[in-house]
Amino acid sequence: MKPDSSLPLPKVRTGQTPTKLTKEEYLKRWRERFYDPAFASKKVELDAIAEIAWEAYDDARKSPRTRKAGTGFADPEYELSVEWLAARQAIIDAQKRQQSADATSRVLLICASPRTDQTCPSEMSKTFRLAQCAREIIDAVPRFEVDFLDLSVMTAEYGRVIYPCKACVSTAMPLCHWPCSCYPNHYLGQSQDWMNEIYPRWVAAHGILIVTPVHWFQVPSTLKLMMDRLVCADGGNPDPTSTHGKDPPRKQRRWS
Repeated sequence: MKPDSSLPLPKVRTGQTPTKLTKEEYLKRWRERFYDPAFASKKVELDAIAEIAWEAYDDARKSPRTRKAGTGFADPEYELSVEWLAARQAIIDAQKRQQSADATSRVLLICASPRTDQTCPSEMSKTFRLAQCAREIIDAVPRFEVDFLDLSVMTAEYGRVIYPCKACVSTAMPLCHWPCSCYPNHYLGQSQDWMNEIYPRWVAAHGILIVTPVHWFQVPSTLKLMMDRLVCADGGNPDPTSTHGKDPPRKQRRWS
C-alpha cells in the first residue's frame, strides 16, 4: 500500500464543537475520580499528581510509551505505541493457534446482554442462561472448546470498557489501523480499552455464536460497541507507519 503523490490532497473539513478544556475545568473533572472523602487525607499527593495529569493532557500525550517500529514496517524509525505493538503480537499469535492443524475447534460464545446479577438489577439475564446452555452443549462435543465472552461485565466490573469507534475509515481506509490505534488515549483518560484483549479472541475462533437480547428494537449497546470496533479487522491498515499517525491534512492521500 503506497500513497500516490501525484494526486492532490483532499480537502479536510474541520470546525466541530471545541473540546480543549481550560486547566480549571480539566482539574475539576479529573478530581471527580476522587470524590470519596477518604481521599481528602491525600490532598497534597493528589495535587502533585494532578499537575502531572494536566501536563499530559496539555501536551496531548496519547501514547507516552513508544518504541521504533523496526523491520517489517514501511517506516522502521517511526515511533509506535508499545501497547499497540503488544496487541498486534497477540493477534499474530492467535492466528497461528487458529490455523494450527492440531488445534481443537474453538467457538467464541458471546453473551451480549448488559444485564447481570453483579449489579442492578441484581438478577441473572435470560440471555446469560441461554448462553450457558449453548456452552454445555458445545463443551460436550469431542475436540471442541468454548471461549466464553460475557459482555455484561462492562456494567459491573471496574475498569472494563469498550470505547466507541471513531469511524476513521470514513475519512480514508488507511487511517483505520488493524488493530485499532485510536485507543488507549492516555491524555484523555481513555485507558483500559477491552478490545485489545477481544481482538485475539475473535482471531483464534473457528466459529462465533452470539446470544443477544433485543433492546428497544435493536441489539444492546454492549454488542454494538464491540461490533463497531471490529471494522478494522475487515481491511484495516496493519501498518500505522505508512500513514504516520492520523493527520489527514499532512498525511492523507488517495491510496492505491
